[in-house]
Amino acid sequence: MKSRLMNIIPGTFILISLALAHYVNPNWLWFTAFVGANLFQRGFTKWCLLEIILSKLGVKD
Repeated sequence: MKSRLMNIIPGTFILISLALAHYVNPNWLWFTAFVGANLFQRGFTKWCLLEIILSKLGVKD
């Protein structure tokens, strides 16, 4: 379950921030860049804050 959420949550954040950038304020693109940068560093380091948060919330692997 956690591995699916590790794709669903960032994808949702990106889509929401793109919609907010289009309809509200272009500065929301910084949030999109932040999520993308975290996904990029996760690919190299295999460390992700979201994974730690999901573990503390009791989400099983």
